[in-house]
Amino acid sequence: MSVICFGEALVDFLSNGKNPESFTKYAGGAPANVAVAIAKQGVKSSFCGMFGMDMFADFLLTELSAHGVNTQYCRRTDKAKTALAFISLDDKGERSFSFYRPPAADLLFRIDDFDPEIFVSHKIIHVCSNSLAEASIYKTTIYALNQAKKNGIVCSFDMNLRLDLWPSQRHLIERVWHVIALSDIVKLSQEELDFLHQSRHLEHGLDKTIAAILTANTQCLIVTDGAKPIRFFTNKNQGLVTPPQVTAIDTTAAGDAFIGGFLSQLANQSNPLQAIGCEQTLTAAISYASRCGAYATTIKGAFSSLPCAGQIND
Repeated sequence: MSVICFGEALVDFLSNGKNPESFTKYAGGAPANVAVAIAKQGVKSSFCGMFGMDMFADFLLTELSAHGVNTQYCRRTDKAKTALAFISLDDKGERSFSFYRPPAADLLFRIDDFDPEIFVSHKIIHVCSNSLAEASIYKTTIYALNQAKKNGIVCSFDMNLRLDLWPSQRHLIERVWHVIALSDIVKLSQEELDFLHQSRHLEHGLDKTIAAILTANTQCLIVTDGAKPIRFFTNKNQGLVTPPQVTAIDTTAAGDAFIGGFLSQLANQSNPLQAIGCEQTLTAAISYASRCGAYATTIKGAFSSLPCAGQIND
């Protein structure tokens, strides 16, 4: 069973934390990270997105292919360059970002750039909120999710909110809730859940926002909170999973490793949505994903930190 990830791939320049500061080039971008995370788990994985006609795009496409990701649905344009991100780390491995986007090639993917085969040859599609930041790429993302749903593809959404990437927050909440309404699986950090709560349900408890997400369409809501217990919610069950304790040196791709590990576990099920409805199966998948996320924090970089199946202990 195969998974396709749609959105941005970009180059992360990771600080060495010294003075004078220098940066090392790594392949990254949340949906691209997830595609690699899934491939490294031994599950068929594809990436779909727009790249520039530059050396950074060459680097990204080479890295994706080298990690086993199918890139046949990727497109290239000479209208914009590939996006860059400069990342500094504090002494706990936590990140601060400086993005060179927009303009960027990934924002130029249009509906006509999709190969129709995407919507019949995959079982799960995964997106993030960075492909909602501008009107045209937002419309493209919504089209992809609608086509996926028409063809019975499971839709996964990791909010992965980066406010610096939004030229205006005027439509942010509306667009995020629109994607939630089309998503079977929603993964949020605690900060992102709080953000959604404050935007619409501040006069009520947090349970109001959780209920609104599940009522919209979502079959499974997962809320991560760093090293704290992971909470999950379905229309029938809710529970906690405690992630393993590790010494983090770089949290850059931890969330992507988590959702990649989770989707790989679902992709191995004959019916992913039915598997979500089984509390035991769901708990096991989230527990496995938590170990993937923890592993990723112990290695610098994005693609390089994503674990293979054999590196995760039961």
